[in-house]
Amino acid sequence: MSTVVLLLFTGLGLGALYFLVAAGLSLIYGLMGVLNFAHGAFLTLGAFTGWEIARRTGADNWGTFLLSLVIGAAAGAVFAAFTEFVLIRRLYQRHIEQVLVTVGLSLAAVALFDGIWGTDPVFIQGPAWFKDTTDILGARIPNDRFVCIIAALLVLLAMVFFLKRTRYGMIIRAGVENRSMVTALGIDVRKAFTLVFTIGGAAAGLGGVLASHYFGYVSPLLGGSLLIFAFIVTVIGGLGSLTGAAIAAVAVAVLQQFANFYLGGTGDFVVVLALALVLLFRPTGLLGRTS
Repeated sequence: MSTVVLLLFTGLGLGALYFLVAAGLSLIYGLMGVLNFAHGAFLTLGAFTGWEIARRTGADNWGTFLLSLVIGAAAGAVFAAFTEFVLIRRLYQRHIEQVLVTVGLSLAAVALFDGIWGTDPVFIQGPAWFKDTTDILGARIPNDRFVCIIAALLVLLAMVFFLKRTRYGMIIRAGVENRSMVTALGIDVRKAFTLVFTIGGAAAGLGGVLASHYFGYVSPLLGGSLLIFAFIVTVIGGLGSLTGAAIAAVAVAVLQQFANFYLGGTGDFVVVLALALVLLFRPTGLLGRTS
């Protein structure tokens, strides 16, 4: 029983990381139709920025950890806004060029991170509480899992509130449905779309800092490895659905953890198999909209 509980909470913590990356992907694609392959670079920059903050100010206290979360999210947001403003804004109707530009940017970003921080992983420590465990039904759960889960829930609630309850959220949704009409009303939709990219980048940067504590290290390839599963989560959940992404992130991560333990490390294969089954029987994903 304790093993099942441990795998379940470990899966929930990993699912929280998948969601933080997939949420930005889903938001950007669902509202703007941009399939952003550079999203992992936002995460990696946030992780390295958080690591720099921790290294320079002392990594063993909560103040530093919270500051690294804020700075990491800000770094991801600024990088994302810069990407949208300089590269994507002129390519909204040219999807092939979007893919080529974002793939090229992701490769260039990895080379840039290699040059700045080196190719080897750099290790990070958080507050001392992260090293402890909490006993639940006989399972000793690492405390950092709870931080990831709480952060993901807060991000989900904040994104839903922004889109449903704020003026800019309503402008964005209206701009997606009928951009020309919203523009005719004198509203600058481009600023709203830049804001969507910024929010997605902030979520990725936040996920990068939390991922560095979850895995215990940062490397230039961290964002790329998480981005693969984030794409799987986005497709299974349904393109453009935040709730679908949250459900799929938990399902994928928990399934991956159980398969790794009980089926001889076949977690990645089982996740890909699940993706294939979803595409076969429900091509739009769990909560995706039919055209």
